[in-house]
Amino acid sequence: MTRSAAYLLDRLHRAGMRDVLAVEPATGGLAALAGIATRRDGPPVFVKAFADTPDVDVFATEAEGLTALRDLGGMVTPDVIRAGRDLLVLSVLRPRPDSETFWEQFAHDLARMHAGTVHPRFGWHRDNWLGRRRQVNTWNDDGFAFFAEHRLLRWLGQPRVDAALDAADRAALERLCHRLPDLLPDRPACLTHGDLWTQNLLATPDGRPALIDPAVSYMWAEVDLAHVWSTSPPPEAHRFFAVYAELTSLDADWPARMPIIQLRQHLAVLAQFDDDWGAADTIRATLAPFRSPNGSRRDG
Repeated sequence: MTRSAAYLLDRLHRAGMRDVLAVEPATGGLAALAGIATRRDGPPVFVKAFADTPDVDVFATEAEGLTALRDLGGMVTPDVIRAGRDLLVLSVLRPRPDSETFWEQFAHDLARMHAGTVHPRFGWHRDNWLGRRRQVNTWNDDGFAFFAEHRLLRWLGQPRVDAALDAADRAALERLCHRLPDLLPDRPACLTHGDLWTQNLLATPDGRPALIDPAVSYMWAEVDLAHVWSTSPPPEAHRFFAVYAELTSLDADWPARMPIIQLRQHLAVLAQFDDDWGAADTIRATLAPFRSPNGSRRDG
């Protein structure tokens, strides 16, 4: 048994799940240890924990986000079996089938959630987490101000971000934030998953799209779209984008907005991980038109 599997098994036993026999490590997550636990008296479960002392409400807010996606947004999420300070236990999902039919169904599901959860304000009733960093969700009537303050500028001052971006880059980010109303359309807030990279899209045993690892808030719907667009979706996902655009009446310029909206996620990755998977280079490329005080970019 690997060290991480032994740690998860111990966490489960300490939480009272004494019928767990073994844990098989799972891959895909970046912030926590994870695995599939086999049980003597029940079906297998998915478990994750942090190797160090966790922040108090990381798993509680994740469980709440899963419930919100299901109850408010009509999405499929795993059942929450246990959500404690140092452990999260969920029902088991399966890898997604990369078929056009699956991605088309996901487009319908996500479009329905976004259209059916329009909210007058941006934010959430509490802060939650994006990886191991707190996601500030203080309510704001202005989506541009909310996105600038709590999704972009909040990463300045983080050691890895300051080391990777020079003063001109940071000034360019501030200029971009100032010009957001010119760069992005004025859209309403709706319930968003908030961390919808392709690894957080799985499937139920009968093949329906299911979501994990949310960082929910009421935000622009295109925050979710940008995550899928920017995280190496398989070729079959072209049906997702075509169907989602049709269902939500997206204008033809929406792909040009994705780099700006996805800056938030690239900054979050840069802030948290030694290997940034090219995030710093992508950030600098997106900020390049704003490095000059007179520079601007209009994407629709």
